[in-house]
Amino acid sequence: MAKKTDSDSEESKKISSYTIKLDDAQMEKLGELLKSRGWKPFEVAYTRFAYKGNDCNVSAYTSGKVVVAGKGTEDFVRFTLESEITQKVKLGYDEVLHPDWYESHAGLDESGKGDFFGPVVAATVIADKDAIQGWIKAGVRDSKAIADPKIMELDALIRGTAGATVETCLCGMPKYNELMGRKGANLNRLLAWQHATALSKALTNRWVPWGLLDQFTEDPLVQNELARKGVKNFELRMRTKAEEDPVVAAASVVARAEFVRQMRSLSQEFGDKLQKGASAAVKEQGREIIRRFGAQGLARFAKLHFRTAYEIVSEAGKLDELPLKEPGAKMDFAAFRARKRGTTPPAE
Repeated sequence: MAKKTDSDSEESKKISSYTIKLDDAQMEKLGELLKSRGWKPFEVAYTRFAYKGNDCNVSAYTSGKVVVAGKGTEDFVRFTLESEITQKVKLGYDEVLHPDWYESHAGLDESGKGDFFGPVVAATVIADKDAIQGWIKAGVRDSKAIADPKIMELDALIRGTAGATVETCLCGMPKYNELMGRKGANLNRLLAWQHATALSKALTNRWVPWGLLDQFTEDPLVQNELARKGVKNFELRMRTKAEEDPVVAAASVVARAEFVRQMRSLSQEFGDKLQKGASAAVKEQGREIIRRFGAQGLARFAKLHFRTAYEIVSEAGKLDELPLKEPGAKMDFAAFRARKRGTTPPAE
Protein backbone atom coordinates (compact mmCIF):
# COMPACT_ATOMS: atom_id res chain seq x y z
CA MET A 1 0.00 0.00 0.00
CA ALA A 2 1.34 3.44 -0.92
CA LYS A 3 2.29 5.61 2.01
CA LYS A 4 0.25 8.80 2.43
CA THR A 5 2.23 11.96 1.81
CA ASP A 6 1.93 15.25 3.64
CA SER A 7 0.07 16.68 0.64
CA ASP A 8 -2.45 13.83 0.85
CA SER A 9 -2.96 14.63 4.53
CA GLU A 10 -3.49 18.32 3.82
CA GLU A 11 -5.98 17.47 1.03
CA SER A 12 -8.00 15.28 3.40
CA LYS A 13 -8.32 18.21 5.82
CA LYS A 14 -9.99 20.43 3.21
CA ILE A 15 -13.70 21.05 3.60
CA SER A 16 -16.01 19.32 1.12
CA SER A 17 -19.10 21.52 1.59
CA TYR A 18 -19.81 25.15 2.43
CA THR A 19 -22.97 27.23 2.90
CA ILE A 20 -23.25 31.01 2.68
CA LYS A 21 -26.08 33.55 2.41
CA LEU A 22 -25.93 35.96 -0.56
CA ASP A 23 -28.07 38.95 -1.49
CA ASP A 24 -29.87 39.20 -4.84
CA ALA A 25 -27.08 41.14 -6.56
CA GLN A 26 -24.45 38.64 -5.41
CA MET A 27 -26.66 35.75 -6.53
CA GLU A 28 -27.05 37.26 -10.00
CA LYS A 29 -23.32 37.92 -10.28
CA LEU A 30 -22.47 34.37 -9.24
CA GLY A 31 -24.93 32.85 -11.72
CA GLU A 32 -23.56 34.92 -14.60
CA LEU A 33 -19.98 34.09 -13.62
CA LEU A 34 -20.59 30.33 -13.58
CA LYS A 35 -22.49 30.47 -16.86
CA SER A 36 -19.75 32.50 -18.56
CA ARG A 37 -17.10 29.99 -17.45
CA GLY A 38 -18.89 27.05 -18.98
CA TRP A 39 -20.26 25.37 -15.85
CA LYS A 40 -23.05 22.90 -16.66
CA PRO A 41 -26.53 23.69 -15.27
CA PHE A 42 -28.53 20.93 -13.54
CA GLU A 43 -31.84 20.63 -11.71
CA VAL A 44 -32.05 21.00 -7.92
CA ALA A 45 -35.36 21.62 -6.14
CA TYR A 46 -35.98 25.08 -4.67
CA THR A 47 -32.98 26.69 -6.37
CA ARG A 48 -32.60 29.76 -8.56
CA PHE A 49 -29.81 27.93 -10.33
CA ALA A 50 -27.41 25.03 -9.87
CA TYR A 51 -24.18 24.35 -11.75
CA LYS A 52 -21.72 21.47 -11.96
CA GLY A 53 -18.00 22.20 -12.18
CA ASN A 54 -14.99 19.92 -12.56
CA ASP A 55 -14.54 19.33 -8.85
CA CYS A 56 -17.55 20.89 -7.08
CA ASN A 57 -21.21 21.80 -7.53
CA VAL A 58 -22.87 25.11 -6.67
CA SER A 59 -26.58 25.29 -5.72
CA ALA A 60 -28.18 28.70 -5.16
CA TYR A 61 -31.47 28.35 -3.27
CA THR A 62 -34.45 30.70 -3.44
CA SER A 63 -33.94 31.40 0.28
CA GLY A 64 -30.65 33.10 -0.56
CA LYS A 65 -28.44 30.28 0.62
CA VAL A 66 -25.68 29.02 -1.64
CA VAL A 67 -24.30 25.52 -1.06
CA VAL A 68 -20.95 24.48 -2.52
CA ALA A 69 -20.15 20.76 -2.39
CA GLY A 70 -17.33 18.57 -3.68
CA LYS A 71 -13.60 18.11 -3.26
CA GLY A 72 -12.90 21.49 -4.85
CA THR A 73 -15.13 23.38 -2.41
CA GLU A 74 -12.39 25.10 -0.45
CA ASP A 75 -10.56 26.40 -3.52
CA PHE A 76 -13.81 27.63 -5.09
CA VAL A 77 -14.81 29.48 -1.91
CA ARG A 78 -11.38 31.09 -1.47
CA PHE A 79 -10.57 31.99 -5.08
CA THR A 80 -14.02 32.59 -6.60
CA LEU A 81 -16.79 33.10 -4.04
CA GLU A 82 -14.84 35.26 -1.61
CA SER A 83 -12.45 36.98 -4.02
CA GLU A 84 -14.94 37.74 -6.83
CA ILE A 85 -18.44 37.70 -5.30
CA THR A 86 -18.52 38.65 -1.59
CA GLN A 87 -15.05 40.22 -1.43
CA LYS A 88 -14.95 39.20 2.23
CA VAL A 89 -12.58 36.58 3.62
CA LYS A 90 -14.40 34.30 6.08
CA LEU A 91 -13.33 30.74 5.32
CA GLY A 92 -10.88 29.56 7.94
CA TYR A 93 -11.80 32.39 10.33
CA ASP A 94 -14.86 30.80 11.97
CA GLU A 95 -13.15 30.61 15.35
CA VAL A 96 -12.45 34.35 15.17
CA LEU A 97 -15.86 35.35 13.79
CA HIS A 98 -17.92 32.85 15.82
CA PRO A 99 -15.96 31.77 18.92
CA ASP A 100 -19.17 30.56 20.62
CA TRP A 101 -19.57 27.87 17.95
CA TYR A 102 -16.56 26.05 19.41
CA GLU A 103 -17.56 26.18 23.06
CA SER A 104 -19.00 23.02 24.63
CA HIS A 105 -22.75 23.55 24.32
CA ALA A 106 -26.09 22.02 23.31
CA GLY A 107 -27.87 22.49 19.98
CA LEU A 108 -31.63 21.97 19.57
CA ASP A 109 -33.74 21.62 16.42
CA GLU A 110 -36.77 19.73 15.11
CA SER A 111 -38.08 18.09 11.95
CA GLY A 112 -41.48 17.13 10.55
CA LYS A 113 -43.50 20.10 11.82
CA GLY A 114 -44.67 21.12 8.36
CA ASP A 115 -45.20 17.59 6.99
CA PHE A 116 -48.72 16.12 6.86
CA PHE A 117 -47.43 12.57 7.29
CA GLY A 118 -45.16 11.49 10.10
CA PRO A 119 -44.32 12.75 13.59
CA VAL A 120 -42.56 15.86 14.83
CA VAL A 121 -39.07 14.97 16.07
CA ALA A 122 -37.11 17.15 18.50
CA ALA A 123 -33.37 16.55 18.88
CA THR A 124 -30.63 17.75 21.19
CA VAL A 125 -26.92 17.34 20.49
CA ILE A 126 -24.13 18.23 22.92
CA ALA A 127 -20.57 18.49 21.64
CA ASP A 128 -17.19 20.11 22.24
CA LYS A 129 -14.62 21.74 19.99
CA ASP A 130 -12.98 18.60 18.55
CA ALA A 131 -16.32 17.09 17.53
CA ILE A 132 -17.55 20.40 16.11
CA GLN A 133 -14.45 20.87 13.96
CA GLY A 134 -14.80 17.32 12.60
CA TRP A 135 -18.48 17.80 11.77
CA ILE A 136 -17.83 21.05 9.91
CA LYS A 137 -15.21 19.34 7.75
CA ALA A 138 -17.60 16.44 7.11
CA GLY A 139 -20.26 18.82 5.78
CA VAL A 140 -22.71 18.96 8.70
CA ARG A 141 -25.05 21.87 8.02
CA ASP A 142 -28.76 22.74 8.02
CA SER A 143 -30.55 19.51 7.09
CA LYS A 144 -32.91 21.32 4.69
CA ALA A 145 -29.98 21.65 2.28
CA ILE A 146 -29.00 17.95 2.43
CA ALA A 147 -30.49 14.96 0.58
CA ASP A 148 -31.78 12.02 2.64
CA PRO A 149 -28.93 9.56 1.87
CA LYS A 150 -26.35 12.10 3.07
CA ILE A 151 -28.54 12.90 6.10
CA MET A 152 -28.38 9.26 7.19
CA GLU A 153 -24.61 9.16 6.68
CA LEU A 154 -24.07 12.32 8.74
CA ASP A 155 -26.46 11.10 11.44
CA ALA A 156 -24.32 7.97 11.86
CA LEU A 157 -21.19 10.14 12.05
CA ILE A 158 -22.69 12.43 14.70
CA ARG A 159 -24.01 9.57 16.82
CA GLY A 160 -20.68 7.76 16.55
CA THR A 161 -18.53 10.73 17.56
CA ALA A 162 -16.67 10.13 20.83
CA GLY A 163 -17.82 12.50 23.56
CA ALA A 164 -20.94 13.68 21.75
CA THR A 165 -24.37 13.26 23.35
CA VAL A 166 -27.50 12.78 21.22
CA GLU A 167 -31.13 12.58 22.37
CA THR A 168 -34.42 12.72 20.47
CA CYS A 169 -38.06 12.93 21.50
CA LEU A 170 -41.14 12.15 19.43
CA CYS A 171 -44.67 10.87 19.82
CA GLY A 172 -46.01 8.10 17.58
CA MET A 173 -48.82 9.28 15.35
CA PRO A 174 -51.74 7.90 17.44
CA LYS A 175 -50.35 9.53 20.61
CA TYR A 176 -49.50 12.73 18.74
CA ASN A 177 -53.08 13.01 17.46
CA GLU A 178 -54.48 12.22 20.90
CA LEU A 179 -52.44 15.04 22.45
CA MET A 180 -53.20 17.52 19.67
CA GLY A 181 -56.89 16.59 19.85
CA ARG A 182 -57.24 17.70 23.47
CA LYS A 183 -59.01 20.92 24.32
CA GLY A 184 -56.62 23.86 24.17
CA ALA A 185 -53.88 21.81 22.50
CA ASN A 186 -51.14 23.82 20.83
CA LEU A 187 -48.32 22.54 18.62
CA ASN A 188 -45.77 25.00 19.99
CA ARG A 189 -46.45 23.85 23.55
CA LEU A 190 -46.14 20.21 22.53
CA LEU A 191 -42.91 20.94 20.69
CA ALA A 192 -41.59 22.83 23.73
CA TRP A 193 -42.25 19.75 25.87
CA GLN A 194 -40.42 17.57 23.32
CA HIS A 195 -37.41 19.90 23.23
CA ALA A 196 -37.27 20.12 27.02
CA THR A 197 -37.51 16.32 27.30
CA ALA A 198 -34.68 15.67 24.83
CA LEU A 199 -32.51 18.41 26.35
CA SER A 200 -33.00 17.32 29.96
CA LYS A 201 -32.05 13.74 29.02
CA ALA A 202 -28.94 14.98 27.23
CA LEU A 203 -27.94 17.17 30.18
CA THR A 204 -28.29 14.19 32.50
CA ASN A 205 -25.67 12.40 30.40
CA ARG A 206 -23.40 15.43 29.99
CA TRP A 207 -23.81 18.85 31.55
CA VAL A 208 -22.96 22.02 29.61
CA PRO A 209 -23.76 25.58 30.73
CA TRP A 210 -25.74 26.74 27.70
CA GLY A 211 -27.54 25.71 24.56
CA LEU A 212 -28.99 27.24 21.39
CA LEU A 213 -32.47 26.59 20.03
CA ASP A 214 -33.63 27.31 16.50
CA GLN A 215 -36.42 29.66 17.53
CA PHE A 216 -39.98 28.57 16.68
CA THR A 217 -41.79 30.93 19.09
CA GLU A 218 -41.03 34.20 20.86
CA ASP A 219 -42.51 32.87 24.10
CA PRO A 220 -40.22 31.13 26.65
CA LEU A 221 -42.14 27.87 26.31
CA VAL A 222 -39.10 25.59 26.38
CA GLN A 223 -37.58 27.48 29.31
CA ASN A 224 -40.84 27.03 31.23
CA GLU A 225 -40.84 23.28 30.52
CA LEU A 226 -37.20 23.03 31.64
CA ALA A 227 -38.13 24.74 34.92
CA ARG A 228 -40.93 22.21 35.43
CA LYS A 229 -38.40 19.42 34.91
CA GLY A 230 -36.08 20.94 37.51
CA VAL A 231 -33.30 21.97 35.11
CA LYS A 232 -31.30 24.76 36.76
CA ASN A 233 -28.20 26.84 36.04
CA PHE A 234 -28.60 26.37 32.30
CA GLU A 235 -29.00 29.17 29.76
CA LEU A 236 -31.13 28.38 26.72
CA ARG A 237 -30.56 30.92 23.98
CA MET A 238 -33.01 31.24 21.08
CA ARG A 239 -32.71 32.81 17.66
CA THR A 240 -33.89 32.26 14.09
CA LYS A 241 -31.50 30.70 11.56
CA ALA A 242 -29.65 29.09 14.46
CA GLU A 243 -28.57 26.24 12.14
CA GLU A 244 -25.54 28.39 11.31
CA ASP A 245 -24.21 27.10 14.64
CA PRO A 246 -22.69 23.68 13.83
CA VAL A 247 -24.14 21.98 16.92
CA VAL A 248 -27.65 23.18 16.05
CA ALA A 249 -26.96 21.98 12.50
CA ALA A 250 -26.04 18.58 13.95
CA ALA A 251 -29.34 18.53 15.88
CA SER A 252 -31.10 19.42 12.63
CA VAL A 253 -29.47 16.44 10.91
CA VAL A 254 -30.29 14.04 13.77
CA ALA A 255 -33.94 15.17 13.91
CA ARG A 256 -34.34 14.83 10.14
CA ALA A 257 -32.70 11.39 10.10
CA GLU A 258 -35.13 10.14 12.75
CA PHE A 259 -38.03 11.65 10.82
CA VAL A 260 -36.84 9.83 7.68
CA ARG A 261 -36.70 6.53 9.61
CA GLN A 262 -40.23 7.08 10.92
CA MET A 263 -41.47 7.89 7.41
CA ARG A 264 -39.89 4.72 6.04
CA SER A 265 -41.75 2.67 8.66
CA LEU A 266 -45.06 4.40 7.88
CA SER A 267 -44.44 3.97 4.15
CA GLN A 268 -44.01 0.23 4.65
CA GLU A 269 -47.34 0.09 6.44
CA PHE A 270 -48.99 2.15 3.70
CA GLY A 271 -47.43 0.05 0.94
CA ASP A 272 -45.85 2.93 -0.96
CA LYS A 273 -43.44 5.80 -0.29
CA LEU A 274 -45.27 8.53 1.60
CA GLN A 275 -44.51 12.02 0.34
CA LYS A 276 -43.13 14.79 2.53
CA GLY A 277 -44.68 18.22 2.88
CA ALA A 278 -48.35 18.99 2.24
CA SER A 279 -48.64 18.97 -1.57
CA ALA A 280 -51.39 17.77 -3.90
CA ALA A 281 -49.59 14.39 -4.09
CA VAL A 282 -49.72 14.20 -0.28
CA LYS A 283 -53.45 14.94 -0.36
CA GLU A 284 -54.03 12.12 -2.87
CA GLN A 285 -52.13 9.68 -0.65
CA GLY A 286 -54.34 10.78 2.24
CA ARG A 287 -57.42 9.91 0.19
CA GLU A 288 -55.89 6.50 -0.60
CA ILE A 289 -55.32 5.84 3.10
CA ILE A 290 -59.00 6.55 3.78
CA ARG A 291 -60.00 4.18 0.96
CA ARG A 292 -57.76 1.39 2.28
CA PHE A 293 -57.95 1.80 6.04
CA GLY A 294 -61.03 3.95 6.64
CA ALA A 295 -61.08 7.49 8.01
CA GLN A 296 -59.95 6.32 11.46
CA GLY A 297 -56.88 4.79 9.84
CA LEU A 298 -55.66 8.24 8.80
CA ALA A 299 -54.62 8.85 12.42
CA ARG A 300 -51.88 6.19 12.08
CA PHE A 301 -50.15 8.18 9.35
CA ALA A 302 -51.10 11.86 9.39
CA LYS A 303 -51.44 14.95 11.59
CA LEU A 304 -55.18 15.32 12.02
CA HIS A 305 -55.00 18.99 13.06
CA PHE A 306 -53.82 19.94 9.55
CA ARG A 307 -56.40 21.56 7.28
CA THR A 308 -55.56 18.82 4.75
CA ALA A 309 -56.98 16.16 7.08
CA TYR A 310 -60.32 17.94 7.43
CA GLU A 311 -60.57 18.54 3.70
CA ILE A 312 -59.97 14.94 2.60
CA VAL A 313 -62.15 13.43 5.34
CA SER A 314 -64.92 15.89 4.47
CA GLU A 315 -64.57 15.14 0.74
CA ALA A 316 -64.92 11.43 1.49
CA GLY A 317 -68.10 12.07 3.50
CA LYS A 318 -66.48 10.47 6.57
CA LEU A 319 -66.78 13.21 9.18
CA ASP A 320 -69.24 10.99 11.06
CA GLU A 321 -66.49 8.33 11.25
CA LEU A 322 -63.72 10.79 12.10
CA PRO A 323 -65.28 14.00 13.46
CA LEU A 324 -62.64 16.66 12.88
CA LYS A 325 -63.06 20.31 13.78
CA GLU A 326 -63.62 22.56 10.78
CA PRO A 327 -60.56 24.82 10.36
CA GLY A 328 -60.91 28.57 10.32
CA ALA A 329 -60.57 30.70 7.20
CA LYS A 330 -57.17 30.64 5.54
CA MET A 331 -55.01 33.56 6.59
CA ASP A 332 -54.13 36.09 3.91
CA PHE A 333 -50.41 36.28 4.68
CA ALA A 334 -49.81 39.14 2.22
CA ALA A 335 -52.43 41.25 3.99
CA PHE A 336 -51.11 40.22 7.42
CA ARG A 337 -47.56 41.27 6.54
CA ALA A 338 -48.84 44.49 4.99
CA ARG A 339 -50.76 45.37 8.18
CA LYS A 340 -47.63 44.77 10.26
CA ARG A 341 -45.70 47.13 7.94
CA GLY A 342 -48.55 49.66 7.94
CA THR A 343 -48.95 49.43 4.17
CA THR A 344 -51.75 48.41 1.82
CA PRO A 345 -51.52 44.98 0.17
CA PRO A 346 -51.49 44.92 -3.64
CA ALA A 347 -54.86 44.54 -5.37
CA GLU A 348 -55.76 41.12 -6.80
